[in-house]
Amino acid sequence: MIDLHTHSIFSDGELIPSELVRRAKIMGYRAIAITDHGDHSNVDFIIPRVVKVCHKIAEACEIRVIPGIELTHVPPALISELVREVRLMGAGIVVVHGETIVEPVVPGTNLAALQSPIDILAHPGLITEEEASIASRKAIFLEISTRRGHSLTNGHVLKMARQSHAPLVLNTDSHAPQDLVPAEMARKIALGAGMTEGEIKAMFKNSECLVKRASG
Repeated sequence: MIDLHTHSIFSDGELIPSELVRRAKIMGYRAIAITDHGDHSNVDFIIPRVVKVCHKIAEACEIRVIPGIELTHVPPALISELVREVRLMGAGIVVVHGETIVEPVVPGTNLAALQSPIDILAHPGLITEEEASIASRKAIFLEISTRRGHSLTNGHVLKMARQSHAPLVLNTDSHAPQDLVPAEMARKIALGAGMTEGEIKAMFKNSECLVKRASG
């Protein structure tokens, strides 16, 4: 299992990074990204600390730990600029909090995010065919989410991804220990969204490719 969207106490998660990583390791994870919620008010606080702790944890544990950020409720016009800033700070995985149907995300966030150099558009809700096509052209990964609420539109995201050939990844968006899921449960959630076994295999391979890209 590879999970590239999780949260620690550096935003609204329950666990310090070392415990989050330890619990993921025990559950069989091979790689994890710590992607706390950030905007212009706190990325300079979060990212240096996550970078530091990820390097230390990676040295001690047999699991790949990637420092990242989830840019959250950032005004669309400011997303691209902030993406470039967090890259320079050391974020190896840049996620943008997409237009999930269970939160009041500003319309236009999906499009602005996809026009920026990000890695993953998280829980993109009722993403349009045009937006999915941009993701396909730019090799930006659309998220299939195991998290309650956000997962309600997994089927729609899959449909748009199929039509546009946009790449998919599956993440937990974990905020608490019980949010982490083993690989078999992740597979079942993907099946429940309507994915075929072949699509699931390709999706998990996409996560491996992202880990290699972030580590390169």
